[in-house]
Amino acid sequence: MAVRRPSYLAIAVISAIVLVSLYLVATRRDGTPIPSLGAGRVKALRPKLTDDIYNSTLGFEKIFVIGLPSRTDRRDGIVLEAALSNIDVEFIDGVQGKDVPDKAIPTGPGLERMPDPNVGSWRAHINAIQEVVRRNLSSALILEDDVDWDVRLRDQLYDFALSAHALTQPLANSTSSNSAPQYADTTFPDPRAGLPSIPDLAFDSLPATLAPTASPYGDQWTVLWLGHCGMRFPFPPSYHNDNNERAVPKGRVVRAADPTVPQQQHLWTISDPDDLKAQYANHTRVTHHMQDGVCSLAYAVTRKGARQLLLELGLKPLAAPFDIELRWFCEGGGGDAPRGGGGAGRHTCLTTQPSLFGIHLPAGPRKSSSDITDHGDGFQEKAVTRNVRYSVRMNADALMEGRRTDELVDQWPDANEVP
Repeated sequence: MAVRRPSYLAIAVISAIVLVSLYLVATRRDGTPIPSLGAGRVKALRPKLTDDIYNSTLGFEKIFVIGLPSRTDRRDGIVLEAALSNIDVEFIDGVQGKDVPDKAIPTGPGLERMPDPNVGSWRAHINAIQEVVRRNLSSALILEDDVDWDVRLRDQLYDFALSAHALTQPLANSTSSNSAPQYADTTFPDPRAGLPSIPDLAFDSLPATLAPTASPYGDQWTVLWLGHCGMRFPFPPSYHNDNNERAVPKGRVVRAADPTVPQQQHLWTISDPDDLKAQYANHTRVTHHMQDGVCSLAYAVTRKGARQLLLELGLKPLAAPFDIELRWFCEGGGGDAPRGGGGAGRHTCLTTQPSLFGIHLPAGPRKSSSDITDHGDGFQEKAVTRNVRYSVRMNADALMEGRRTDELVDQWPDANEVP
């Protein structure tokens, strides 16, 4: 049977609908643009696939949110945030650790059962990863239910993607049938190669790379760790041991004067020392390979990555909380990993400082702030989202009422005197 080809008019109508949809994603209801990253963004390097970041799943196939069904307060918050951001999310039920029997926890000699909150968190994350594998998804973003994000999240992710291309995509015109691909980061994919230190890549003059074909974020990543409580810059190869077991590629993409980054006195991290504050000026964002990450607030996985994680973190002995296991998976084990920490070698895990997704602490009893860690007694007088300037949660009223851009609340305004 002959197949009718769509008319040029139909194609034009469909194209117009797509363009209007992308515009609406990036604007408020009154039609005025949300605060943007401005003219400094690298539009000349934009591969077409990267525009998928402006769709309803931020360029991933699915977005999952992990949370206990009993925390209806958190689900209400996530649903509202997602609606105000034109984002589609799907919930994965959290797990009470006490409901996970010993026989369901992979273990080994000398390993004891972890506290129930850690067991429950591990099992919930593995369930989300299992769902990626079961549905054979190309990629998924996995969020915890206490996260918040900036109204400019898509622009932030877009620039993160361009930075990821510079770190992991082959340089343009560097591949041929007779030569191996060349990369701007000479320590990628082998961190033992290249110089002991390499120059930073400036975001406003990134090298031309081959356009990705599999994901808006590049073709070679395994994990994108986009929400965390702290991160270190890649260590020198000999930092932990002579075998370089925890060495990761050392390249960095540095964006100066990023308006979404608070001044340093407002930045929060549990990493000590704080590499970002120690090495860069105010309003600097750095994208790099993951090292010593803490807290799995938000991370993305590929199809292959999810299968590897299900094997390494789901079926092999559980020796630490999920975020530490994820760290060992990315770094390839060694060092402080009692069981080899991933076992299958290092993986390509990218991150950015400061974190793009922040912890939201609502007003109310401090003990309600976490189901895993103790936030102490007392009362949180004022809601806050760490490291996020124009928080969607904190601007929910203004976004729903269609207020002007200049009426949005900046949680972390610049001080008059720059330190």
